[in-house]
Amino acid sequence: MAEQQNDRLTKDLFTPVEKQPDQERISGESVSFWQDAFRQLRKNKAALIGLILILLITIMSFVGPGMTEHTFRSQETLHASLPPKVPVLESVSWLPFDGVKNGVDVYAERNLDDVYYWFGTDTLGRDLWTRVWVGTQISLLIGVAAAILDLIIGVLYGAISAYYGGRVDNIMQRIIEVLIGIPNLIVIILLLLFLEPGIPAIILAMVITGWVSMARVVRGQILKLKQQEYILASRTLGASDGRLVSKHLFPNTLGQIIITTMFTIPNAIFFEAFLSFIGLGVPAPNASLGSLVDSGFDSLQISPYMTVFPAVVISILLICFNLLGDGLRDAIDPKMRD
Repeated sequence: MAEQQNDRLTKDLFTPVEKQPDQERISGESVSFWQDAFRQLRKNKAALIGLILILLITIMSFVGPGMTEHTFRSQETLHASLPPKVPVLESVSWLPFDGVKNGVDVYAERNLDDVYYWFGTDTLGRDLWTRVWVGTQISLLIGVAAAILDLIIGVLYGAISAYYGGRVDNIMQRIIEVLIGIPNLIVIILLLLFLEPGIPAIILAMVITGWVSMARVVRGQILKLKQQEYILASRTLGASDGRLVSKHLFPNTLGQIIITTMFTIPNAIFFEAFLSFIGLGVPAPNASLGSLVDSGFDSLQISPYMTVFPAVVISILLICFNLLGDGLRDAIDPKMRD
């Protein structure tokens, strides 16, 4: 039987395959994790639109106040409660930029034919165009500053708690549970009542409890990562605690940190608007988007534009930040991809 198999399998039946050097060559370009995440983000049209609108609004918040000769502080009694009027657009009857309110050309009635207020004026005669963009600056400043402080405090607190674990983790987590049990709105209102009203007081009030979410996210990620094999291998090879955190743990939690920060910014902007709406926000004559909505709310039926323009800007900001946050989450976290 073995002799029959040897007779059948002769060397003539085997022919060498011609060498093909390009057969195993990698044709595609090697990409890093962040390059792949950026490619995934570019495919998300909603996130890109949100990013573009955020950039445009941010640019306009700095460029817009300089586009007119009016300042956000200047008051003109004769110009009080003027409706929006924009050159060229004033000739289009179906657009609300012709200076007409309740069927009356207010500008012509007050002999202000050569005066234009693109967003109208408030009850004190201040230019709403300038005040809306200055208010956007302040709202973005408060939101970004609060998010950065939440990031710094939350990352440090969560990393220390998770990395050392044991009694340290238990004590630090009990502190977080106490803070979570106290309604943050009460803490913020009480703090603002004792501090001098202003932007630093608002930021400090929001940061007192705002870092807790970031700390819990970072703690959960590091607890999961520090049991991985490459962490144990690095520790066995003599890596210090600082190197383990800076070279291994922190880079691998950076994605979740970025995602959480992107959702923290709109939350801080909304909370600042809420505080301003109830009278605990930026003091006059400064303005934020929330305080502008609050000041125009009393004249909503007579002059709705005082509320509409700042409300539209803050709504666009909140929607765009959430769209961008969703896009970053899908791009950075592979489990969220289709």
